[in-house]
Amino acid sequence: MRYTLLLQYPEMSAEDLGPDALAEGMRAFAVYAQALDEAGVLRSAEVLHPSTATTTVRMREGELVIQDGPFADTKEQLGGTFVIEVDDLDAAIAWAGKAPSVQWGAVEVRPVATRFVDGAWQGAAPVD
Repeated sequence: MRYTLLLQYPEMSAEDLGPDALAEGMRAFAVYAQALDEAGVLRSAEVLHPSTATTTVRMREGELVIQDGPFADTKEQLGGTFVIEVDDLDAAIAWAGKAPSVQWGAVEVRPVATRFVDGAWQGAAPVD
């Protein structure tokens, strides 16, 4: 079963973090991604640009409304995702607990319902 691990944590710039903390964070995520890959469960991993680069699109009264910035007004932002394929929710939670960012933020574990592959949607995954 596929799960997306949504990494949410307080957003800080490279300057806020400092070079040592930034290097350590990059190393920790590289080790984590390598562990997922070596276990054969990693399907993709993506690091997102800061929320200041976000554009939010929604429909209001039949008109498309485009807004600079994130939709949510919160101190935590979505920083990246890992898509993994494991046997069950317990295995996904175990991997989420190993994400470096769980030390300073939250990791949301969400089952993948459908996915678009090779030009077609592939069926709904069961939700536990």
